[in-house]
Amino acid sequence: MWTKEDEAFMQHALDVAERGRGRVAPNPLVGCVLVKKGEIIAEGWHDHLGGLHAEQMAIHDAESKGRSPNGATAYVTLEPCNHYGRTPPCTEALLWSGVKHVIVAHADPNPTVRGKGFQVLRDAGISVQSGLLEKEAAEQMKPFLHWCEHRRPMVTVKLAIDANGSVDDRSEEAQRFTSEACLDEVHRLRMDCDAILVGAETIERDNPSLTVRRLETERQPLRVILDPKERTNQEATVYTDGYDTIQVGADYNGLLPLLNRLGDMEKQRLLIEGGPKTIHSFLKEGLVDEFYLVQSSVVHSEPVPSGINEHALTQAGLVHRRTEIWGEESVQVWMRRTN
Repeated sequence: MWTKEDEAFMQHALDVAERGRGRVAPNPLVGCVLVKKGEIIAEGWHDHLGGLHAEQMAIHDAESKGRSPNGATAYVTLEPCNHYGRTPPCTEALLWSGVKHVIVAHADPNPTVRGKGFQVLRDAGISVQSGLLEKEAAEQMKPFLHWCEHRRPMVTVKLAIDANGSVDDRSEEAQRFTSEACLDEVHRLRMDCDAILVGAETIERDNPSLTVRRLETERQPLRVILDPKERTNQEATVYTDGYDTIQVGADYNGLLPLLNRLGDMEKQRLLIEGGPKTIHSFLKEGLVDEFYLVQSSVVHSEPVPSGINEHALTQAGLVHRRTEIWGEESVQVWMRRTN
């Protein structure tokens, strides 16, 4: 059904969509390329919240180059929207541009779209096909698709341990024990998340800022402090640095209600950074969707066992998908088992 050229054009659309990473939530990453006579004449992506959508940017790009989009084929990674939100509908832009053929990677499950974009285009006589590199698009938009289905954020855990599975060394002041290059990857992960959650013990021991600092970003994740006994110091960095924080205190009524609350706030990916008690509570409830287990070669003198091992992750419904290298550290990536 699809040619190698079709796949290459859609892959290019997926590649340009990445330029919006960390800037478009709660909207998904979307890319678009316009093709005429086997040549890409323009490209666009959703660059920032409130900015042009990918299709609109691609049309503008074509016009700025003096290339007419009339009669072109549009390769788009997500079904074009047909409703007014922060921008006008993308279907209107495509119709106005004179595009004759639209190829889409993934349908939009959001109730405001869900097939309506396809129908409007087809009713106007535009040829529409979908499903090209659908799995690749789904992986790129995974938090958005998860939120559309469950109306709560995808839960990602990141935990650093020493060579023997310890999360801390009680013989020393609280400090990071992983490499600088690993920290760069952690901040890249933070930038891709809408909220970061830690427990009260992490605030008391580490006084972390939980912000993105090693990459340029126009937004910071919401900090969520799980503190049902309300014992954290209100002078801690997360409460005084001016960035958004919510303290889940005496009104805490369980993990799933908390995720639903974050989902109502349109938070699509939650990063849990500690500590072990908090992480184990999410694992026990089966609420973890992916787990990054970062292992250092450092050996702690007075170790604090994490209790995180293959058995614990498997029992939580996770399977080992791959191993990555972050600087000097080895990272096991575990994902929720799918049927």
